[in-house]
Amino acid sequence: MNDDELLAAYERMCLIRHLEVRVAKLYAEGAIPGFVHTSVGQEASAVGALWHARADDAITSTHRGHGHVLAKGLSPRGMIAELMGKEAGACRGRGGSMHVADPALGILGANGIVGAGLPIAVGAAYARAAAGAGAVAVAFFGDGAVATGAFHEATNLAALWRLPLVLFCENNQYSEFSRASDQHPVPISQRARGYGIGYRHVDGNDVEAVAGTMAEVLAHVRSGGGPVLVEALTLRVRGHYEGDPQRYRDGRDEAAVDPLDLAQRRLLARGVPEESVAAAERRATEVVDDAEAFARAAPLPDAAGVLDDVVAPRHPVVEAPLTPDGELQNQSRTLRAALGDALADDGRVFLAGIDVAGGNVFGITRGLAETHPGRVLDTPIAETAIVGLGVGAAMSGLRPVVELMYLDFVGVCLDQLMNQAAKLRFMTGGAVSVPLVLRTQFGSGRSSGSQHSQSLEALLAHLPGLTVVMPSSGPDAYGLLRAAIEDDNPVVFIEHRLLYDQKSPVPPPSHRVPIGKAAVLRPGTDVTVVAWSRMVHHALAAAETLAAEGVEAEVVDLRTIAPLDRETVLASFARTNRMVVAHEAVSDFGVGAEVAALAVDQGFWSLDAPVVRVGARPGPAPYAPVLEHAWEAGPDEIAAAVRRVVAC
Repeated sequence: MNDDELLAAYERMCLIRHLEVRVAKLYAEGAIPGFVHTSVGQEASAVGALWHARADDAITSTHRGHGHVLAKGLSPRGMIAELMGKEAGACRGRGGSMHVADPALGILGANGIVGAGLPIAVGAAYARAAAGAGAVAVAFFGDGAVATGAFHEATNLAALWRLPLVLFCENNQYSEFSRASDQHPVPISQRARGYGIGYRHVDGNDVEAVAGTMAEVLAHVRSGGGPVLVEALTLRVRGHYEGDPQRYRDGRDEAAVDPLDLAQRRLLARGVPEESVAAAERRATEVVDDAEAFARAAPLPDAAGVLDDVVAPRHPVVEAPLTPDGELQNQSRTLRAALGDALADDGRVFLAGIDVAGGNVFGITRGLAETHPGRVLDTPIAETAIVGLGVGAAMSGLRPVVELMYLDFVGVCLDQLMNQAAKLRFMTGGAVSVPLVLRTQFGSGRSSGSQHSQSLEALLAHLPGLTVVMPSSGPDAYGLLRAAIEDDNPVVFIEHRLLYDQKSPVPPPSHRVPIGKAAVLRPGTDVTVVAWSRMVHHALAAAETLAAEGVEAEVVDLRTIAPLDRETVLASFARTNRMVVAHEAVSDFGVGAEVAALAVDQGFWSLDAPVVRVGARPGPAPYAPVLEHAWEAGPDEIAAAVRRVVAC
């Protein structure tokens, strides 16, 4: 850096320092709610890391991310207003200290989950590589994050694909309440070597050293050299959070170098006038004063907007009727056609997952990699990285379709769905959309055992911001998948593997099915049977049996679990005054309970009999066929439940 550049960097560090100190004071006064994690002492690593960053570069950050986002250009006014929970905040008061973001500036978000930003940065790096303009992603994380699975999965995938990603570790010598030396059996440098990527160590208290190192690293990454791990050794001066009693400190930090003092001494030694240095600090203080005054005067959010931006607005979709005549094909081919047509129609769409280029375990994606080279991508077995790739790419303007081989594996990557994809639009105050589709499949009935047979839609439907779709027919699978890929929200698209061979009419490429709209598949007058996925076919079979007994059952296929089409369900219930809900999941605490609650609440005046749920017995799916058959529910159980409610 020349003198002017170092002075400007010093001023930026002063801004971060004074803002953090002011934030700590405001928090102590009660003007800032929640948790606050300040980055005092780490200013040089933040400023130096982003000194050569471009506007189109992306960053992901940590719960201690104030310095990073300010260094990337976030408005101090927006920062303090956000921390105060004001409508004028960077995220309209929806994010707070741990979740500050501004996607327009390439700030994809600080993050309250340790390590969670790394897979998202992989997706942002992939999107920038696909754009071909030389932009990169920088993932900030602390030394504690190198122990997380997210770090390893993200680093492995970035190394495998040679993505333009800088993994910037701020080793501040503490992992929450423990010394870093007590947490890691090997140095961080060995982590980089293990993945075959570049590694640079730098004094994180020296802004010139950090900026100089990053200039070389960014040039390498932008030129296609692959990811680099940079370890900046610095120090967390304050506690893990404001108010932390810090009983774990033992005085070994007292001789630490202050980044601001180091830069100031260097400026004076070079002959920069003392007044110029003092003026830089005054300007920083004035900016912080202005930001505090702005934030204090800013209005609080309107409580009526508490549900604003949970989901992105949906495009109107008209479902055209299909002619029953013509060619028939199985559902697996219909799904393949939907994916192929989406790839052909929109260059932003890509597929990623385990063995998707080879066709996946069920052959759904067979041939798509050859037809669409470079856009059907095999990944390692790394579910967190796969979903994080989708989240980051979706935030960066692409429309990823990522695959989870079995629905049962959702627990491995739940954070990226539950805390990232489902919440990011809301936590950014509507500044970002996450048009991500997660395809997966499930199903009992094939002796797949307890870890490959679960119906977990209730778990996912319980997460606000997440859309859950479960089609029962080929045309619905095509229309809903195309609608999901075109939707601006994260959608979990759950297929049933025992329906892959079911034949149905071939839908035209224009066919779409609206998300959140149920369908009445069989009219009836005596009882409403609500079902979805394969249970729809069991319900229709039961209805045929019951018709021979003089009982006319109306069968409603939800098609979308969340959002739930309450209107169609209630309208059917008003016609029949009786209801049975059938699902493949265990009966307790499932979607059936939600539908039943709807019937006895908003549909109370239609209620002529108990609402009965039909589902699997409340235990894990057995392996032995005789046990699995005894565990799961089918047409006979649905028919028996209908007879019970009709008899009331």
